[in-house]
Parts: sequence; structure tokens; C-alpha cells
Amino acid sequence: MNPVQENLVQIQEKIKAAAAKTGRNYEDITLLAVTKYVTIERTEEAVNAGIVDLGENRIEGFLEKQAAIGDRAVWHFIGSLQSRKVKDVINQADYLHALDRLSLAKEIQKRAEKSIKCFVQVNVSGEETKAGVSPDETLSFIQQLEAFPAIQVAGLMTMAPHTEDEDVLRQVFSGLRELRDQVAAAGMAHAPCTLLSMGMSNDYQIAIEEGATHIRVGSALVGPYE
Repeated sequence: MNPVQENLVQIQEKIKAAAAKTGRNYEDITLLAVTKYVTIERTEEAVNAGIVDLGENRIEGFLEKQAAIGDRAVWHFIGSLQSRKVKDVINQADYLHALDRLSLAKEIQKRAEKSIKCFVQVNVSGEETKAGVSPDETLSFIQQLEAFPAIQVAGLMTMAPHTEDEDVLRQVFSGLRELRDQVAAAGMAHAPCTLLSMGMSNDYQIAIEEGATHIRVGSALVGPYE
């Protein structure tokens, strides 16, 4: 096995263990390989190992890898997206993980040629360095997105603090889950909001225990390594 395959086997076992701990089904959790720091060749290794979902946060890398790999993968744009760059990526992405402002929604509506599945980014931790809608504004923000028919709110996304404090991480992840439940309960046609994109290489097991449906794993899965 190549290193990606070896990493994948280990991560899958950890996903299964975290899911079993809370009575969840392993199949309900999507492993998203974040390939922003690795080459097209390394990304090909990931796809050949059986990884379906790929995430990029740089437009250039996203388009280069998509040109090489095409529809063998499900494509997630996970980075902050400038409104002026929407036209370059929005119709190539299967999911956008960082919808956080109405100006971006307006540009998506203007440029979209299909229904765009979006995760609304929420700044649950309140850190000034992180983007996202505040928890208190999330429901109102999503209600306003009804004005943009091209956007479907598939779920919510957050980035947890860089900490080893499990209590802090659980508070952030459970906070996003509670917001997701609140939005889903509102029964908005444009916002089924069933998904939770949360958890990265260092904390994805905790995120799964708190309800993550999509985990974003980079270094632990695809490198960086030579």
C-alpha cells in the first residue's frame, strides 16, 4: 500500500470507532480529503485509494485538480470565496463550504447555472480571526437566503479553535449541531440543513461523536510527505 492507502485504513478505523461510540452509522459520515497542500499526483493516489470527496480552498488548485480528475470525485470548495472570484469556481463545485455573507449569496445567484449546495459557515467559537456568521444571526441569515433560488442550504460548517481542550472542542461542535437542528426544524424549503461540516485532522473523532456528517482531513490523510 502507498502512504495514502495506509493513512486511509487507519482513519477509517477511527471513524468507525467514533461512530460506534455514539450509535451512529459509519456510512453516514463523509471523509473529505483536503488536498490543498499536495500535488495532483498525490490527489490521484487518494482517488485511486477509494476517496470520493475532495476539498480545495484555492481556486487555482481546485481547477487544476478538477481538470485532471474530473467527475471521478465530488468537489468541495472549502475556502473563503471572494465575490469577484465566484464566477471562476461556482459551477464547477458540487458543494461550497463557506457561505457567510449576503454579498456572496448575491454573486452566487448571479453566476450559478445550477442549484448550488452550500454550507453556511458559522463562527461558533467567536474568534476574531475566523470567518462566519455569528450563532445568534444564523437563523435570520438563512431565512434571508430564500431570496436566492440558486442556493440550497445543505448544512452548517464551522472551524474549531486550535486546542487540545476536549471540552472546548465539544462545546463548539455541539453548538453547531444544535444550530443545525434549529434551522432544520424551521422547515424551510431552501434550507433542509441536514449536514454538519466540522472536524479536521486533529479533532475529527470528537466532531463525529458530536454529530459531524462531513469531516475535512488533510495532513493526516494525504500528507504533507514526500
